[in-house]
Amino acid sequence: KTILADVAESGEWQNAFVDAACLVMLQAQITGKNRALFVRNNIDSTERVLDAIDKYQVPYIVHISSSVVNSVADDDYTSTKKQQEEIVTRSGIKHSVLRPTLMFGWFDPKHLGWLSRFMEWVPVFPIPGHGRYMRQPLYNKDFCQMIIHCIENQPDGTIYDIVGKEQVDYVNIIRTIKRVKKLKTLIIHIPYGLFYALLKIYALFSRKPPFTADQLKALTAGDQFTGVNTEKVFNVVQTPFEDAIHDTFYDKQYSKIVLKR
Repeated sequence: KTILADVAESGEWQNAFVDAACLVMLQAQITGKNRALFVRNNIDSTERVLDAIDKYQVPYIVHISSSVVNSVADDDYTSTKKQQEEIVTRSGIKHSVLRPTLMFGWFDPKHLGWLSRFMEWVPVFPIPGHGRYMRQPLYNKDFCQMIIHCIENQPDGTIYDIVGKEQVDYVNIIRTIKRVKKLKTLIIHIPYGLFYALLKIYALFSRKPPFTADQLKALTAGDQFTGVNTEKVFNVVQTPFEDAIHDTFYDKQYSKIVLKR
């Protein structure tokens, strides 16, 4: 995120724009303790990247937005991602926009990756409330194929809502991870209000909390997204959820690699 925010001033990165036929814009401040972080890394960085794209005449952008632009949630991540997408679509640069739902897969430093590692570390895994909060998880390996399709075909002015094919409750996502990884962790349910309060308290002591109270509210907001037919539009048949979870945690080459947050 820091590199993207400073890209217009960096000679080293300017060279990457000179010969680029296409640029994939994928930057996001997803969690944070104050709005300034979201503005810097979702809005300011986008404006700088677009300035560099214009300066070096990069002809095409694949912009990775988010399904949260259609969400009922009202938080800093949602509002700044909406602004970010508007900046791109109004830029006048040839582009396509992809709006993925919750993603998971290789290299994940947060989301399901962090939750799975947390489950390995603790004897008891807490679930907020009843846990039946419907998610539509998208395997990042499938999503990469959709990005490649846009790079190769360069549709202009298109916006694609990309939704995971299966609807899975949050508690069943956790149970699937536990089953696939063969963990003995005890899953318990705790009241939503208590869970929310604990996240608030934890954020007071953590510089980068992995899960925030705002994200809890987004989890329980009740969103249900509708997306394009990925097989028809991108020629991508999505991987079944449990198979994708297995690939995520058992791939011999990549399953142990985790990017730094």
